[in-house]
Amino acid sequence: MSRALLVGGITFFVAFLCGYPLLWGLRRFRVGKKIRLEGPDTHVQKMGTPTMGGMLIWTSAFVSTAALNVLNNPSIIVPMMTTVATGLVGTLDDILGLMGDSADGLSARAKMGGLCLVAIGVAVVTYAVLNFDIIYVPTIRAPIHIGAWFIPLAALAIIAAANAVNLTDGLDSLAGMCAMVAFACYGIIAYRQGQEPLATFCFTVVGALIAFLWFNAYPAQLFMGDTGSLSLGATLAIVALMTGHILLLPIIGFVFVAEAASVILQVFFFKVTHGKRLFLMAPLHHHFELLGWSETQVSQRFWLISMLTGMIGIALALI
Repeated sequence: MSRALLVGGITFFVAFLCGYPLLWGLRRFRVGKKIRLEGPDTHVQKMGTPTMGGMLIWTSAFVSTAALNVLNNPSIIVPMMTTVATGLVGTLDDILGLMGDSADGLSARAKMGGLCLVAIGVAVVTYAVLNFDIIYVPTIRAPIHIGAWFIPLAALAIIAAANAVNLTDGLDSLAGMCAMVAFACYGIIAYRQGQEPLATFCFTVVGALIAFLWFNAYPAQLFMGDTGSLSLGATLAIVALMTGHILLLPIIGFVFVAEAASVILQVFFFKVTHGKRLFLMAPLHHHFELLGWSETQVSQRFWLISMLTGMIGIALALI
């Protein structure tokens, strides 16, 4: 664990030192966030805040892992490449979204197509090359081998987690802090399993996220964009799969699940009732904002929930 924490600390300093030049460059080239007109009125002031800060997360995690961790266990190449591949999909989406006043980035079909390609490729490699095909049921110690069913399960988990984190990324520090808690939880689980390289990778991402959160703290100087949210969600899913505790991801990542579920329920309710809404606004964090909670109250209370559910998730993994 000392090595995992040390590599995480080194990654923090690498990312932190790169953060200011990145912020300067994004401002210099006016890579600013566009705000949805249908969002809360209080978010209009965020217009123009530099985005694509996710590059800071996944590039620093990639460099640190390549330099300090991958030789210990070549299987770490899988979460590394998941991070990079989904990060590139998100980067392309962010870049296209910055072109012109009416640009919306990749179409929903193109974005989902890119994620599906990455997810299926990662699932196949994890199963066929690394021979991972087990899952653990909480409170049951013996692993269950699911064979080739691992491939569709893994692909679905990667796609779902990437989209869930993407939907959560709407308030300063919200997605980054919840992701940091989730990666730390899986880092502890991996360490207890004896998977020290995987634990080190998890805390490498934690270190990168701490550096990003320095710039993303309210009021944010930098947003992660799809560049960061898609890669964080997909990478969290593959880490969960490699520990065998993918069934704990809805608990450890409860905030992400709640945010995604709120959008699904809102759309379903709207169609069934012909125009009525279940929430004041979806995703869920906007609902609480419109109830009168401040942005920092929503973020911090969601952080607390993620910490609590993370503790429960670790406990269930260790029973």
